[in-house]
Amino acid sequence: MHSHDNVDEFDVPSSGSFGDDEITAQLFRSAFAGQAGPKSVTRRWREMTTEQSQEAWRSLFAWVRWLVATYQLTTSVVPDCWWRHPEIVAELYALHRAELASYTTDDPGFGPLAFHERLPHAVERLRTHTRAAGCVGLQAHKEPAPRMLANDDPAFLDWCKASHQLVPEF
Repeated sequence: MHSHDNVDEFDVPSSGSFGDDEITAQLFRSAFAGQAGPKSVTRRWREMTTEQSQEAWRSLFAWVRWLVATYQLTTSVVPDCWWRHPEIVAELYALHRAELASYTTDDPGFGPLAFHERLPHAVERLRTHTRAAGCVGLQAHKEPAPRMLANDDPAFLDWCKASHQLVPEF
């Protein structure tokens, strides 16, 4: 293999006769090629500004409408009140970002395939979150009960002070 300056030339040994060398070379070219324009940013919801949050919601809502229509997802997967459930929003946002990352100008087609391989797992997680939310059976939104862990429990504070690594006795 030569330098990374010429990303079109890679000496990739192949043990198979099914084009493995070309597939590997494409993956390497993709990994070392420069970025082809501005990159969309994935953000943590809890760290977004008001403006970033508003843009993220607009984009996510449009994408969720597309996802539900395209894959014919029922309310048992994405309830009508999905936006009121942080765990469902987090899953949909992650899926949205994964789908966006799957379609890049330098991808030879593996990105969309990887997205579709992961989609059934995400649908099952969404189904689990929706079932736990309880909105579908009620045919109405059920407000989630927030759960905040106490950080002032004396047992926790003592736990933090102790070492929890196993030390072998020699």
